[in-house]
Amino acid sequence: MEFEPISLDGWQRREHYEHYLSHVPCTYSMTTRVDITRLRQQKESLYPAMLYALATVVNSRREFRMALDSQGRPGVFSVMHPSYTVFHPERETFSNLWTEYTPDYPAFAARYREDLDRYGSCPALEGKPGTPPNVFPVSMIPWASFTGFNLNLKKDFDYLIPIFTMGRFSVEGERTLLPLAVQVHHAVCDGFHVCRFLEDLQALLDRFPGQA
Repeated sequence: MEFEPISLDGWQRREHYEHYLSHVPCTYSMTTRVDITRLRQQKESLYPAMLYALATVVNSRREFRMALDSQGRPGVFSVMHPSYTVFHPERETFSNLWTEYTPDYPAFAARYREDLDRYGSCPALEGKPGTPPNVFPVSMIPWASFTGFNLNLKKDFDYLIPIFTMGRFSVEGERTLLPLAVQVHHAVCDGFHVCRFLEDLQALLDRFPGQA
């Protein structure tokens, strides 16, 4: 994992970055529905497939790999890994796990299963220890199919990494649709970037590689 600092001098986004980070601190979220019909047709396990798809698109776009270092300087991680929640019904709590990303889906799915088997029953908030700084959060709320979702973080104005929340899918005709909320920091990510992300994500879901 590498963290490439960004020099503000000559950065074409500097004015927007400084405006939305310091002058008018601003985060926002967008909720949409993505078509997961192909995943269902391929009988893919939904959670690892969506984690892989999100991570693939995150790693293809610099604005979704940006963060601040310990000195508050912006930079870009060379790779991001998904950090995701696992629910414990007997305790009505959850744990956070993370799985190392690889562009090979069968390899990623195998790593996910290994992490789930080894750490999935751990009741601690950090179910898998050693969470690295280059992770992005993903949550699943399978009990409701929502049309809007927003997180309110006390210190979110310094948090540049995107956050994703998924809900219960629904079937409409021949299509299966999954609610997806994307929360980002306006300092590094505009509506254009979120819309492009969603287009890239849908294109990947429409041609999902599967386990074969």
